[in-house]
Amino acid sequence: MSGQSIAEQVDTFNGGFNEQIGPVLADVFAQEQAALTAAGVPDGAVREGDTVPDAALVRTDGSAVALADVLGGRPAVLVFYRGAWCPYCNIALQTYQRDLLPALADRGVELVAISPQTPEGSEQAVANGGLEFTVLSDPSNALVRGLGILTEPSGEARQAHTQLGFDVADSNADATGDIPFPTVLVVDGDRVVRFADVHVDYTTRTEVPTILEAVERLRPA
Repeated sequence: MSGQSIAEQVDTFNGGFNEQIGPVLADVFAQEQAALTAAGVPDGAVREGDTVPDAALVRTDGSAVALADVLGGRPAVLVFYRGAWCPYCNIALQTYQRDLLPALADRGVELVAISPQTPEGSEQAVANGGLEFTVLSDPSNALVRGLGILTEPSGEARQAHTQLGFDVADSNADATGDIPFPTVLVVDGDRVVRFADVHVDYTTRTEVPTILEAVERLRPA
């Protein structure tokens, strides 16, 4: 799939996935996505010019770490994702590993992915995608809540998850169904947001060229 956009990979995935789960469950998820799109990005969601607060996060080995220490005053791309259980998240993270990480490394920019999962869930995301960038847990969604990007699956979607043998609460560190809207932030060395892209439809993600354009704007003219 090298060279394919996230949207192209999602289109391919959706064809097989919808056939696998059948029209009833596929319609449940389609209705959820339509409702999220209609509601739009929350008024209080993070935007350019905001400062990302420091936060107590957890590494894949279970050790605590402060976001400020992870970034070390360097510019960064922060990726908020729902969890290793989410196929759209895995597509995005694997694409960022392949197409974004090398370009960021050349520019001295950190890449950090954050979810509300347990450390084991974060480790699963790493294993799923062969990820070589930092993957952290925001175990109570404290950072996500502070950024105004907290949501949860609809009741119908959670019932559909149950029929598929899954419950998001089982993966989250706080045993709730709370998850972030998939979001990419580009922050400078002071954690000031220079680019914010919040996706209420979780099947869509920020494409690599868009992120790199934002990163380039961090550089002095």
